[in-house]
Amino acid sequence: MTTKAIAYLCSEYPAISHTFIYREIESLRRAGMTVHTASIRKPSNLKVMTPAEQTEAEETLMVLSMPLLSMLGAHLHCMKKSPAGYLRMAAAGLRLLISGPKSPVKAVAYFVEAGILLQWIHRHGITHIHEHFANPTAIVAILMKTYGGVSYSISVHGPDIFYTVDSAMLAEKIRQAAFVRCISHYCRSQIMRISEPQTWHKHHIVRCGVDPDLYIPRPEPQNTVPNLLCVGRLVPAKGQYILLEACTLLKKEGLHFQLTIVGDGPDKLILEKAAASGNLNGSVTFTGALGQDKVRDYYDRADLFVLASFAEGVPVVLMEAMAKEIPVISTRITGIPELIEHEKDGLLATPGDSEDLANQIRKLLNNPQQRRNLGVSGRQKVIELYNQHTNNQDMVTLFHEEELAL
Repeated sequence: MTTKAIAYLCSEYPAISHTFIYREIESLRRAGMTVHTASIRKPSNLKVMTPAEQTEAEETLMVLSMPLLSMLGAHLHCMKKSPAGYLRMAAAGLRLLISGPKSPVKAVAYFVEAGILLQWIHRHGITHIHEHFANPTAIVAILMKTYGGVSYSISVHGPDIFYTVDSAMLAEKIRQAAFVRCISHYCRSQIMRISEPQTWHKHHIVRCGVDPDLYIPRPEPQNTVPNLLCVGRLVPAKGQYILLEACTLLKKEGLHFQLTIVGDGPDKLILEKAAASGNLNGSVTFTGALGQDKVRDYYDRADLFVLASFAEGVPVVLMEAMAKEIPVISTRITGIPELIEHEKDGLLATPGDSEDLANQIRKLLNNPQQRRNLGVSGRQKVIELYNQHTNNQDMVTLFHEEELAL
């Protein structure tokens, strides 16, 4: 298979909210690939990550942590290696002032980052870079491609990037990419919407996934009070406010439960106030940010997993919960119905509707047998379609085909 090294480029790596990228890279390495990693900025919350992730961070290039003299040295290296390529890259950087972000500061930053990364890939013999999320780091990849000697590919998740197609230069990122990995049919349809039909053959559905040997079925919980679990950043898109509203309705009915919300983010204070105003203080626990090893402990104690999202790609936390045979409840948005078929693999609620969400939670609180049935079916769905090792073989094939094309 692939013999040349590749690089994974992220804006922040490893990231506590994107542990699936770390696991994806580890899976590729186990498949025989040499994968180097680069991050634009240092990761936050590194202290709560696993020792393996902390070691990974030590071995990852942190672009903006480079000393100024090293940054200048990287650009001198690029100028000497290919003066024409350097001029092409500079011209492409200037074009960012009239397209895309249209920000002089950002244009300079992307140009500087591209030079640093070029020296790094030359040192490691890398000719292909893969970027996750199609965010601004993909613009850096475009500049590197313009310099010459390197190709790039991107994984597109959505949905945020689909709201800023023009300013994010998404169509250009897709056009210049060697291939585009789409995590769902929904995602691919949005890519097709902004690209020419003759390029659609480059858009491949490769689902994210989890390791079903790591996320094994948890023992049937013996909780006196049913435990509801939600894992995710505390941001509006995750819908935790609606979840608290639904729990307030259920508590008024006299239903007993304990809700655990794992994660941190800018909405923390708002959510804590909502829990207090809904008289949920004794029924809700906010754990803050936790490493993936600690999160698995919470999975093992959960009776239900609930994610009331307004905007998502296909959340990996849902796959993790399903792999552990925890019955899941989420919303009918974007790619989630591809993962969860209502009343077969889990339950789906109307997004933004706290009453419907409360109805779905009530169903499972009152029906232990349905919980068990959905848990078993959910794990089977993950094994069939969302096994990270199986799916990552498709990535290995795509990287190998790109190497042959160079």
